[in-house]
Amino acid sequence: MSPTAPPTRAWATTYQPSGGLAPAAGTSLPALDRYEVTYSQGKAEYLVQRDRLEVRTEVAVSNEDDVEVRRVQITNLSSRSRMLEVTTFVDAVLQDQLAELSHPAFCGLFLQTELLRDKGAVLITRRPRSTHESWPCLFHSMTLADAEGIESTSFETDRARFLGRCRNVGEAAALEKQGSLSNSAGDVLGAVAAVRRRVRIAAAQTLTLTVVLGAAPTREQAPVLVDKYASPGIADRVFELAWTRSQVMFHQLRMDEADAQLFGRLAGAVLFCNARHRGKPSQIARNRKGQSALWSYGISGDLPIVLLRISSPGALELVRQAMRAHAYWRHKGLRSDLVIWCEAFSGYRQSLLDAVIGAAQSSGEGKSLDQSGGIFIRDVVQIPEDDRLMFQAVARLILSDRAGSLGEQAERGVVQAEPAGEEPAPAPVAPEEMELPPRELRMFNSLGGFTSDGREYVTVLRPGTVTPAPWANVLANPHLGSVVSESGSTYTWFHNAHEFRLSEWHNDPVRDPTSEAFYIRDEETRRFWSPMPAPRRGPTPYVCRHGLGYSVFEHTQEGLFTETTVFACTDAPVKVVLLKLRNVSDRHRRFSVTGYCQWVLGELRSRNAMHVVSQLDPQTGALFASNAFNTDAPGWTAFFQCSERDRNLTADRMEFIGPSGSLVSPAGMRRPALSNRVGAALDPCAAIRAYVDVPPGQERWVSFVLGAGDNEQHARSLVRSLQTLDSAVQELREVWEFWKRQLGGVYVQTPDESLNFLANHWLLYQVLVSRYWGRSGFYQSGGAYGFRDQLQDSLAFLWECPWLTREHLLRAGSRQFPEGDVQGWWHVPSGRGVRTRISDVHLWLPYVASRYVQTTRDTGVLDEKLAFIEGRPLADGEDHYYDRPQNSDKQATLYEHCARAVRHALRFGRHALPLMGCGDWNDGMNHVGAGGRGESVWLAFFLLEVLRQFEPLARDRGDEQMADLCRTQGQDLRNAIEAAAWDGQWYLRAFFDDGSPLGSHRNDECRIDSISQSWAVLSQGGSEHRLEQAMESLWQKLVDTRHGLVRLFAPPFVRSPGLRGSPDGASQGTAQTPDAAANDVGYIQGYIPGVRENGGQYTHAAVWAAMAFARRGQAQRAWTLWDMLCPVRHADSPERVAAYKAEPFVVAADVYTAAGHEGRGGWTWYTGSAAWMYQFVLGSLLGLRVEGDRLSFQPLPHPDWTEYAVHYRYRNTYYHVRVLHAEDPQKPDRASALVRRVLLDEAEQDDHAVHMIDDGHDHHVVVEIA
Repeated sequence: MSPTAPPTRAWATTYQPSGGLAPAAGTSLPALDRYEVTYSQGKAEYLVQRDRLEVRTEVAVSNEDDVEVRRVQITNLSSRSRMLEVTTFVDAVLQDQLAELSHPAFCGLFLQTELLRDKGAVLITRRPRSTHESWPCLFHSMTLADAEGIESTSFETDRARFLGRCRNVGEAAALEKQGSLSNSAGDVLGAVAAVRRRVRIAAAQTLTLTVVLGAAPTREQAPVLVDKYASPGIADRVFELAWTRSQVMFHQLRMDEADAQLFGRLAGAVLFCNARHRGKPSQIARNRKGQSALWSYGISGDLPIVLLRISSPGALELVRQAMRAHAYWRHKGLRSDLVIWCEAFSGYRQSLLDAVIGAAQSSGEGKSLDQSGGIFIRDVVQIPEDDRLMFQAVARLILSDRAGSLGEQAERGVVQAEPAGEEPAPAPVAPEEMELPPRELRMFNSLGGFTSDGREYVTVLRPGTVTPAPWANVLANPHLGSVVSESGSTYTWFHNAHEFRLSEWHNDPVRDPTSEAFYIRDEETRRFWSPMPAPRRGPTPYVCRHGLGYSVFEHTQEGLFTETTVFACTDAPVKVVLLKLRNVSDRHRRFSVTGYCQWVLGELRSRNAMHVVSQLDPQTGALFASNAFNTDAPGWTAFFQCSERDRNLTADRMEFIGPSGSLVSPAGMRRPALSNRVGAALDPCAAIRAYVDVPPGQERWVSFVLGAGDNEQHARSLVRSLQTLDSAVQELREVWEFWKRQLGGVYVQTPDESLNFLANHWLLYQVLVSRYWGRSGFYQSGGAYGFRDQLQDSLAFLWECPWLTREHLLRAGSRQFPEGDVQGWWHVPSGRGVRTRISDVHLWLPYVASRYVQTTRDTGVLDEKLAFIEGRPLADGEDHYYDRPQNSDKQATLYEHCARAVRHALRFGRHALPLMGCGDWNDGMNHVGAGGRGESVWLAFFLLEVLRQFEPLARDRGDEQMADLCRTQGQDLRNAIEAAAWDGQWYLRAFFDDGSPLGSHRNDECRIDSISQSWAVLSQGGSEHRLEQAMESLWQKLVDTRHGLVRLFAPPFVRSPGLRGSPDGASQGTAQTPDAAANDVGYIQGYIPGVRENGGQYTHAAVWAAMAFARRGQAQRAWTLWDMLCPVRHADSPERVAAYKAEPFVVAADVYTAAGHEGRGGWTWYTGSAAWMYQFVLGSLLGLRVEGDRLSFQPLPHPDWTEYAVHYRYRNTYYHVRVLHAEDPQKPDRASALVRRVLLDEAEQDDHAVHMIDDGHDHHVVVEIA
């Protein structure tokens, strides 16, 4: 609700989302004059008064359709006519709750919006990912009973445009700007439904608006329902029928309005568990059993548990009431497991048990006995003591016949929260604090740029300025990691970024909320702010410096300069936040520094928070937290500690944030001190407030450490090693030195500064911290090892740290089944993962093993013995299953593991091409070969390359049989490709189960796919004239020079499925339409056209295309593609950064081509394209070849360069290589340069190679190319 005349600040017609009972943080705006809530059967009612307006909102759900109706009555209490803007907002999901919580950014990529302007409605649909999917259509409308009062209507469906970056719904950008919304619709990449009506209301007049939110089974039925609920009087009907239905339900369940009110209050404990209704904290803290302990009782543990303890037959009425409450909740959609313990003395126990079972039968609940979401009646004597403890720990609501009536138990322990203090008025901003010291930044784009050495990317955030998307850094070591955005939004994990998050992963690039926060408070004025932009941004500028292994935030406010450094230790599972406070005022100051972490200790906070138990460690003073319910992490102990002794703390999130509060203005920051409360049954968090005195002109340091250990003892030792300031500062120095060494193996100096910065620092850093160690990023928090993913990533380590490649070869080899297939991905430490029919996954093991041996000459790795894993085979028609396999007694060498993978791949279809299975490299094409007959042309090329590389490896080991198999199969495959896979101007992508082609000129969608063309070159699998034509077709049809990107294929899938092609035997001149189900490509067609794999740039494949042009010696095109692939180029000006949006210093997995989003960067950090780009730069462009101790060169110099340098570290010895080009640099597109001479320390090398020795001396190499 927003009046158009002052005061014009928007406010909500309910308490949320604007928190209307309290003034906005840091302002003097008035609170609501009046706020009332009334719950009755069939509806909820809200009454609000503010700005001389009264708004009554009634909410009900239709009995006839899947529709919620809000009747909003607005009364003008003033004596003048008013103009109002009424805006609605719906954040669309259209997805299963668990799927949405697990990966919101992914789920949002399938939504499309549509406006029905004449109906005042918005439609939102989810594109199906297969022909078997069917999603409802969301519709939302707002109508006015008196249409004459409507001045205008507008809409918004773009979430980013409505909210604005780094904003919550209550402070949305759209609410700060009056007038029409943008009327955006279509492929908005984050769908919402917002309707704005501009209405005029006379003095003392009442207007009635009807706001409808519903779901229709299909898109075609949605407008019909919109019309139905726009009809006059429909709201009255909905409310009448809702009341009638509630009365019928009362009769069926033998209850009344008083029961409903009581059951509703208890439902709050089931939905939002609280200490008042749970077990004793001491009991919860003693529990050591997890969810699996419930299974022997027939209880899954996936639903909320209500425990009722009965000791007397006289309490059967309480049993009946609990059963009615359970049935009432179920009717309302709230499923739970009701567990009843019979605790009578031995002589009466059986009769009590029979009586309780009889009560269940007579109440109509007999069918739900021992069923999920039903009633479980148990004799307590048959439950061991430790299991009783476990039940009391996991139950959200515990009732007992010894604790009074149900009503008394519902109200037990109600305590009014102590009100927090008011916020002080903001201080005036000193002009000098708005100024920033000058910085020399390279490739500055108005928001950020590199330091001169490229080791930091500096983002400057002036007041009101935000980056167009999160610009994040990933900090990680092999045990722990953290993602930190430019706003300071952070989440942290231990061992596995998916399975054991220390703090919450939000995955919201628009709002970018945080689950970790820090605050500075002036103890004299009580004003507080964040030393980084989130969550409480101050009025003066912030500077964020993302570096290698650390991020730094600089800020000056109210005479205090703060520098906050966040880093992960090099080897310990600890993250350190080091704050420097410098008093730039002329008086003595006392400040408090508060650190906050919102515990998860599992995958999702909603599933784990109630099981987290906190304690104050008596030996170190650190806050410890553990989660016994997470059985995959037994004993793991998280900790939070501060370097200062003068402090207080709390482990209760409710205390720190406050009821309906937020981290922008938490109640704990408005109280003098925290309570030092710890224990079980809390809303878990860790908050520590430390106090420091800072004399004028001086500085003080404070450090916080966040981490976890495998047990309490391990956690305690970690805290002790890093809880002092000196140890934290020393660890920071070690981080700086570690990354200098780790990324110092190859250092290039070329005329292209962006290439230097990425190749020397950011590409390999991205691979190591995000893909290999962290397996996480801002947009994806997988945590698992992907069999092919990290194997491909490890190829980037071959130049600088090949021991990591070796390490991962052995890790991946141990996830193979004896049959030769592998786990597609698996979690550590549990080993749970998927067995799958994806057809290329296992082949990456022999491919990477061959590359590793070729580069290092370490044949010993092939003799390493590795065990297999055992699991049931995939059933017919089953494309995958998720399970924890068993470790097998069978062992074999890594070589044999590779050989089995090769043999397993030798399965061919009607064209003698490899079977596609449920997908190949492109998982999204999971239905092309789902019937077991589809074939993959790309896989044919990749298998050909694996056979070509594995043959000499087998022959060197004396395995002539395997070598001959590779040779003969390779030749047969080459012949099959030439016979069946050529489409006339390019290679096909695949054949469907019915034999019709994909990636053909006969297809309406996906006519040409880049990876078949690229790998035809990379595998040397095509004839010369066809390779030339295929790459020319790729260039002409997939390279978009206007937007600087390379499409994966074109055109994208628009219809679902909608492919047109000719099955085998059909004339190429007459296109036929195959059966829709047979030509269902897979979930790729659910993506918005031009997004991710569906016809956008998938950078992984784009790099392969660039490598293919380089392999063919087409320097001009290869270097042109480098310019397109380089993220720095996409964001080197204000205009380009506004379009690209993503970080300029790391690679994005995809770049969109969807209409309205052309050139927009997609998911960054967690992408395999970074490793391939590193190989492309060093191997394909700069031509660095390493084979054991032999260094050779096959450069493809830039047409405009005359020289460049590469500094290569061989063990502890540096070789400084200078590459000189003597020919005309203006020659257009010359082939790969020919090495004319190689000089090592001025001595010419006959074989044009350097034979390296590790003598600790610097050596100088000159490479002359002609």
